[in-house]
Order: sequence, then structure tokens, then C-alpha cells
Amino acid sequence: MHYNNINAMPNVSPIVNAPAMPTNVMPATDMMFPNPLVNTIQHCAATCDHMITHLICHEDINCRRQQLLLLRDCADICNLTASFVARNSHFARMLAGVCANICEACGRECAQFPDYHSQHCSQVCLHCAKECRAFAM
Repeated sequence: MHYNNINAMPNVSPIVNAPAMPTNVMPATDMMFPNPLVNTIQHCAATCDHMITHLICHEDINCRRQQLLLLRDCADICNLTASFVARNSHFARMLAGVCANICEACGRECAQFPDYHSQHCSQVCLHCAKECRAFAM
């Protein structure tokens, strides 16, 4: 069956009296554009995930247990925070503050190791912490 007119479709009614959009929520069209904060947070999550994979194959994994735990926490909180910021959740700023604290802890832990990958991860995490903290305020 083919319908050219929505009014001719059975059991379909047009939306009448649709609720107004809350004033504190960004319109969907505004959210379609790239969000630099979301990109920064997602980059941090991916960097931490890559670092975990790198460390699993590392010889001195036993002395990097704290680094691995923080990397996992950082990747997880970044993934969650990116989702909250992307959908303009009412809790995005609060979660970004938590994300900043975890990213900072992870960045400082990674900075203690002299290898290139840890130093790079440290820079990415500390940058993410700075951006999240600025957003959270």
C-alpha cells in the first residue's frame, strides 16, 4: 500500500500541541556542528585506551599498575563525559569537573614515566583536564 498523504495513513495522527523545547537545552541543529570540547574528550579517551593496550605488552607492567588503573578510569570517564556534553545534559558541567580531576590524576601519573607514549598521554590528559575544568566553571 502506498500513501502520498500522511493524513490518509491509518492509525497515524499528526502531532498536535507538541511540548515546547526547554529554554536551557541547545536546539538539535546547534548540536550538529562539531564540538571542540567533545573532540578533546574523545581524543583523551582514545589515547588512554591505546596506552592501556601498549602497556599490556610492556615488560615492566607490575610497576605500572597504578598507571593502568588511572588510564582505565580516565578512558571511562571521558567516554561518559563526551556523551553528556554532546547531548547537552543538565549534568554535563558537573561531570566535566569530575572528568577534569581524573584526567589530571592520570596525566600526572603518566608524566612519571619517561617513555614517549606515557609523556604523550600525559600531555593529552592534562590538556583534557584543563578544557573540562574551564567548561565546568
